[in-house]
This record gives sequence, structure tokens and C-alpha cells, in this order.
Amino acid sequence: MLFWEALASVLIGLVIAYGALHRLPRRLPARRLVLATGPAAALLGALLTHTVLGSGHTAPVLLVALGFAAALLSLLIRPARTRRRRSVTA
Repeated sequence: MLFWEALASVLIGLVIAYGALHRLPRRLPARRLVLATGPAAALLGALLTHTVLGSGHTAPVLLVALGFAAALLSLLIRPARTRRRRSVTA
């Protein structure tokens, strides 16, 4: 069962990373980094959760994998570029 959980978590990570690239293309770093971070984070989250909970808890494992992928991908997002206006003091 661990193999299927790992495979599903990697696929979840890829989907999250691909979605982030299409939603925020200018605010993320290199495409390769994002596509590598998503699956790696999801796999790490799934393996950690599987170790803590044990086998037979597939749904929580995949939910935590989704959360890990989203959390680590959010760390890659750069702030939006905004124009700063110079304040005029009288």
C-alpha cells in the first residue's frame, strides 16, 4: 500500500506545482524548481504521515501530502511587484 500512497502523493505534488505555475507564472522561480519541489514535498509529507499513523490511513496521508506540497510551494512565491510612490513632504 505504501507504493500506491507514494505514487499518488507524487502525482498530487505534480498537479499542485503545475497549477501554481499556471496561476502565478511571474511570481515563481524557475519552472524546473517548482516542478521538482511539489512532488518532493508531497512525497516527504506522505512518508512522514505514513510513518506516524501507520498503514491503513490513506486519506489522511494524501491530505497531508497535499498540505506539504502547497506549503512548500508557497515558500517559493515572490512578492508582487508594485510601484512605490514617493511621498511628498511639505
